[in-house]
Amino acid sequence: MALAPTRDRTAARPPSPIPSRGFWSSTLGKKTVMAVSGLIMLGYLVAHVAGNLKVFFGPEEFNAYGHWLRVMGAPVLHHEWALWLVRIVLLAAVAAHAVSAYQLSRRDLKARPTAYVHRRRRASYATRTMRWGGVILALFIVWHILDLTTGTVHPGGFEEGKPYQNVVDTFSTWYGDVVYIVAMLSLGLHVRHGFWSAAQTLGVGSARRERLLKVLANTLALVLTAGFVSVPVAVMTGVVS
Repeated sequence: MALAPTRDRTAARPPSPIPSRGFWSSTLGKKTVMAVSGLIMLGYLVAHVAGNLKVFFGPEEFNAYGHWLRVMGAPVLHHEWALWLVRIVLLAAVAAHAVSAYQLSRRDLKARPTAYVHRRRRASYATRTMRWGGVILALFIVWHILDLTTGTVHPGGFEEGKPYQNVVDTFSTWYGDVVYIVAMLSLGLHVRHGFWSAAQTLGVGSARRERLLKVLANTLALVLTAGFVSVPVAVMTGVVS
């Protein structure tokens, strides 16, 4: 009597699960890094615009603010240590944000190698220009550092320890005003869309909070843009001189 054929035990086993990718390799991981780094930069921008507005209180107060940035944390921290710590954290956030944005963009292009026949109507102007806005802001950061931090491309004579006069010198030139205002308008659009995207990525967004988040995003973008742009406008109109 013939025996029944035995089952192949190897074939009966369920396929081994595909190993999950690391946090950074996943799309969600990159979006999370982009969201967190964006919020770090947003916090810096809020503090930065508050400091910039001190220029309206005259050279003594603005120069004193510039001096405080170099001695904050004293006597626990040495001269400029706290400032360099802020710079390092900010630089790391900018690098993480830029790399994750670039890699997500490349991944998105590979997923749909052919362009859409029709643009999505709901896509806002800020959404469609996020990439170009990021490039503009990256170039601006380099120019801004060379202008008001190192003095390399600063018009006139750069004076160490006199930020008030340096700011007035920069915004007394037409190209300094144009570069700064264009960059700040790009920043406003970037913040408006980025804040909304970060909320969705981090799980803060919901149908009930949608309206509130949109109001917060628009308010932040408007306040930051107006605050930053008010400085060159004040110099051009002679309010700050």
